[in-house]
Amino acid sequence: MLNYIDDNEARIVGCAIGEPLYSHSVKEENFLNFSVKVDRLSENSDVLVVTASERLLEGLGNLEGKKLEISGQFRSYNNYLPNGNKLILTLFAKDIREVEEDVLDENEIYLNGYLCKTPVYRVTPFGREISDVLIAVNRAYNKSDYIPAICWGRNARLVKNLSVGQNIKIFGRMQSRQYQKKISEDETITKTAYEVSVNRIEIAE
Repeated sequence: MLNYIDDNEARIVGCAIGEPLYSHSVKEENFLNFSVKVDRLSENSDVLVVTASERLLEGLGNLEGKKLEISGQFRSYNNYLPNGNKLILTLFAKDIREVEEDVLDENEIYLNGYLCKTPVYRVTPFGREISDVLIAVNRAYNKSDYIPAICWGRNARLVKNLSVGQNIKIFGRMQSRQYQKKISEDETITKTAYEVSVNRIEIAE
């Protein structure tokens, strides 16, 4: 359960996939990345990337297939590539513990941040209203995380006319979504996007 004290709180319960791989080091502390599959209430699942300190993983042993409860923050960073920058989103773990296999999967996030782009509102051919937003959430040491989020229905209508800089609070879940990208006339590749699916929004005064 989230406590809604920090501006960026996230928590999942799901099964680890594969073994952690080295990501980066900070002041001689190594950080590793691994994936966790979180089932939705539907038949679909989200596969989320988790970043954790090597020290936090000590004592957990082989992670493959283990049911884990992970709490932390949904963070972003730019991966600088030869053909441009790519925004990478990862669940930065602050606490990890193993749980029993019969514990239900969970996925929840709370963000308190500011709109940093004008919301993009659209209606699908089936009449479903959607707004895409990008939220800047302040972090320690004068850093910020830039989190894309998708709003549906009345939430989409609520945010579509908000101005850049508006302070909003978001409650929802983290999700992964695959899409097709055409890179040439004859070749299409499958890519994965990460975002927050919004259940509820509060507009801060």
